[in-house]
Amino acid sequence: MVTIVFSHPWHGSFNKAILDTITSKFEQENKAYQVIDLTKDGFNPSFSEAELAVYNQGKAIDPLVLKYQEMLKNSGEIIFMYPIWWGTMPAILKGFFDKVLLQGFAFSYENGWTPLLKIGRTTVITTSESAGETFKPFVQDYFIPNMLYSVGINNATWLNCEHTSTGTDEMRKDFLKKVEAAVI
Repeated sequence: MVTIVFSHPWHGSFNKAILDTITSKFEQENKAYQVIDLTKDGFNPSFSEAELAVYNQGKAIDPLVLKYQEMLKNSGEIIFMYPIWWGTMPAILKGFFDKVLLQGFAFSYENGWTPLLKIGRTTVITTSESAGETFKPFVQDYFIPNMLYSVGINNATWLNCEHTSTGTDEMRKDFLKKVEAAVI
């Protein structure tokens, strides 16, 4: 099962066009997938006091967190899709990591840090206005090794569409072809 974590609030965005390209390909190939649309689901990325009270126990009280954990348990592949804002991911995606990838679910401290998820393939798809090289320190040097590999979300590939708003339609169409070729 492929799980797509979609982190863009506007369904008229280029990010949504990327999502539609991927899901259309999967449907044509009868490939099983599920989408976590954080904004559409109404996911709250902030901890409430009650949530934080059980955080150190590896527990969650938000029904969406529990739903997302079940979805991830059944995933062999994951695709993260988000715009780069202020050099990093949107707050809603950071909140997903904070609240969903809990101790006892995504990692263990018992015998040193141990990843618990077993996701064999990962694709990170981002959009930005600046050149992708600008964001390499965050995505390739921090996000992938420290936030993905550390919990067992493995074998990551990063694709970035730069100049998303100011570029040409041809450039965006070429990127959609690149994405379609990359998701197999």
